[in-house]
Order: sequence, then structure tokens, then C-alpha cells
Amino acid sequence: MTRLALLERLKELQQTPKYQGRDITTVSAMLSMSALAKHVELCEAAAAVPPRHDAAGKAGGTQAHAGRA
Repeated sequence: MTRLALLERLKELQQTPKYQGRDITTVSAMLSMSALAKHVELCEAAAAVPPRHDAAGKAGGTQAHAGRA
């Protein structure tokens, strides 16, 4: 998943009963791509929401970007 897709997923999770009234998105500004993916994965598990799969069929996986380290 791209960073944008992970942030959109986090917004969706914010609306679940588990996270209403709690802020799970602000920390995302400081997280690396892999840490953000892990944060989304843990939030999905805590909210008992099945993980979303990207086009390649990987749940919460990160997408490599050419030319980026």
C-alpha cells in the first residue's frame, strides 16, 4: 500500500467504535512508511477489522518506489 492508502485506511479505522473519541492519526506524521504500515495493522487487529488488501493481494504491505531509499 502507498502512504496515502495507509493514511486513508487509518481515517477509516478512526471511525470505528473502538477508536471514536481517540486520535490514532496524528502520530502518523512522525512515522516511517514501515512504522505506519505496522500502526495500521495493529489498529485493524485491535478494532477487529479485517485487513484491507492492496492490488497485489498483500495486507498492509508497503510498496517500493523507484529511486527512493
